[in-house]
Amino acid sequence: MNERMYLEILNEANSFGAKVIAVSKTKPVEAIQAFYDKGQRLFGENKVQELCDKAAILPKDIEWHLIGHLQSNKVKYIAPFVSLIHAVDSEKLLEEINKQAIKNKRVIPCLLQIHIAKEETKFGFSEEEVLDMLSTISFQSFSNIEIHGLMGMATNTDNEDQVEQEFETLHKLFLSIKNNFFSNSPYFKELSMGMSSDYKLALKHGATMIRVGSILFGER
Repeated sequence: MNERMYLEILNEANSFGAKVIAVSKTKPVEAIQAFYDKGQRLFGENKVQELCDKAAILPKDIEWHLIGHLQSNKVKYIAPFVSLIHAVDSEKLLEEINKQAIKNKRVIPCLLQIHIAKEETKFGFSEEEVLDMLSTISFQSFSNIEIHGLMGMATNTDNEDQVEQEFETLHKLFLSIKNNFFSNSPYFKELSMGMSSDYKLALKHGATMIRVGSILFGER
């Protein structure tokens, strides 16, 4: 583990009131345990099977975040224990999360993923799609889901102006949705954006969670 870098990022995030999600995908349990021993409790995984395997072995007070694209048929495996699902990108997926949450007698916190990048390969709602969905009666019937905020991924580019513009667009949408749909919610307060290459820009534009992996664990 890169302890010096970890403490530097942690202090920087803390100065903005943001949380660090240590992205541990493809990393062995020993590497995760090393960060756990330093006090890290929030870990992010991309794949359901890997998340389940690690959760079964590692300390039970870890808060596991599913940050990758989630297929509806995989929800049942993480529903009993996942702390936060970041990349919720369709109403169909919300339906399944709600169904599995009811089965497990719990409420599952989620973030709505917004497509802010210029790349077609990225997932997420468009601004129009998310506003339409939030207005529907079917969305309001999801009794076992808590929407804790939004998530987004900027374009993978060296153009910092473009990345900043995308983060600021997401931040403005976050504030608008909060005011118009969740003004009375004590939960809608998370904006998950920024990774190892652009987390500093994300913090500058209102991120409350940054998802950093390679800068902590080393390249995969």
